[in-house]
Amino acid sequence: MAHSHKLRRQRTASFAAAPDDLYDYARPPARRPGRAAKNDPTAWTVTDDWPEDVPVTEAEVKTFEAWFGDLFDELFATRH
Repeated sequence: MAHSHKLRRQRTASFAAAPDDLYDYARPPARRPGRAAKNDPTAWTVTDDWPEDVPVTEAEVKTFEAWFGDLFDELFATRH
């Protein structure tokens, strides 16, 4: 036995004019009303608990040298 499907009207957005930028088709979602944030992010304090010397493995060094070796040579070259 098949279920009966009721037709629903779809809401379509109507825009007054075509967008200037055809890639700008997605609009940001509308802000929902609600409470403001309790904490003011400008008053936050950032601390780190990293050790002074961070251990790095030989594999990590080789990876960075493989990907960024040319850049490192250019940045740290003593002669220009």
